[in-house]
Amino acid sequence: MLVQIKKHSLLSYFLLAYAISWAFMLPVALSAQGLIQQRIPYALYYFGSFGPAISAVIVTALTESRAGVRNLLSRIFKWRVGFRYYAFAVLVPIGLFVFAVLVNRLVAGAWPDLRLLGQADYLPYLGIPGVLMLWLLTYGLGEEVGWRGFALPHLQRKRTAASATLILAMLWACWHLPAFFFRDTYIEMGLIAFPMFLVSILFATMVFTWLYNSTQGSLLIVVIFHAVFNWLSVSEAGGEFAAIVMSAPIIVWALYVARRYGPEDAAPVARQVA
Repeated sequence: MLVQIKKHSLLSYFLLAYAISWAFMLPVALSAQGLIQQRIPYALYYFGSFGPAISAVIVTALTESRAGVRNLLSRIFKWRVGFRYYAFAVLVPIGLFVFAVLVNRLVAGAWPDLRLLGQADYLPYLGIPGVLMLWLLTYGLGEEVGWRGFALPHLQRKRTAASATLILAMLWACWHLPAFFFRDTYIEMGLIAFPMFLVSILFATMVFTWLYNSTQGSLLIVVIFHAVFNWLSVSEAGGEFAAIVMSAPIIVWALYVARRYGPEDAAPVARQVA
């Protein structure tokens, strides 16, 4: 068994990440669809966010020993990366959110309630610090230690950054599938929801690849960007157009990155490999 995991470490990682995450997400989806009688709290799906990180640590420990785990986790604290990347990770999402608020004002004729920034789906009111910490721990650390910390450098070992990005984008998008059966925003969109999500994930993944490779493997930066962008884009505080308004410039940046740096590394420095 261990030999097979070492031989197929990347496949083992994805299978385990899906298994752990969907163990939490699927019961919520089945309950929401009325396929099981027991009512499952929707908040359970937050625990599913840790599947990628847990899987990365387990597979790394089995295939690379403690030194590999230390190397993986040390990238969470890689902070010497240049101010411009911190600015991108924090100021870009904030600037896009402000723009979304202004668009909402022009279209809807009203300012959104910024107190909603302290509200997370399916949870009591946490306040802004509480919600931001939730995003940093779950869909920041919980996802990025796996997707960018483990999967991306392994995919880039024998592939270009562009090819690795495409593969990771498909698998990352499909990992979200159970959410399309219980999250109101996805259900209301109908059949077009997942195709639209897949396209947005593809461009977002290119930006994450650029950010991770450019910082020579800083998980800290991608965690911050993932958490801050998601927190602001999904919050009702930005108005109903926030997700679209904030995502459009990310698509433009992804296209710029692909054209500017090319498919080989998608960054100004060599791609990170494991």
